[in-house]
Amino acid sequence: MKLYLAGPMTGYPDLNFPHFHATAAQLRLQGHEVVNPAEINADTSAEWAACMKQDIAQLVTCDGIAVLTGWDASRGARLEHHIATALGMPVHCAYELMAREFQPGGNTPDNAERQKREGAAG
Repeated sequence: MKLYLAGPMTGYPDLNFPHFHATAAQLRLQGHEVVNPAEINADTSAEWAACMKQDIAQLVTCDGIAVLTGWDASRGARLEHHIATALGMPVHCAYELMAREFQPGGNTPDNAERQKREGAAG
C-alpha cells in the first residue's frame, strides 16, 4: 500500500524529521511504499505554504494516510487528514499499523506470501 506519512513538524527540533524518517523506514521494511514529506521538502528553511503545496501533490497519489502521534495538533497534518478523508482514503495510525504488522502471523510481506501459498495448496 502506498501511504502518505502525516504528522507534526512545526515547533519540533529538526522539524521532527528524524521521527518521520524512522517511521518511514519501518513501514518500508513492512513492504509499504511511503511518501514522506520530510523527504519531499528536505530544506528546513522552506516556507510552510510552499511545502504544503508539494506535499499535497504527493498525498493525492497515495492509497491511504498514516498519521503520527500529535497529528491533530498540527495545522498541516490536519489539512492532509482532511484531504485524505474527503477523497475516501483510509486513515491509519502509523504506530498501530507497525505493531499489527509485526505481530506473529501479521500482515508482513513474507506472511502474506506464505498465506497465498498455503491457500493455493489447501
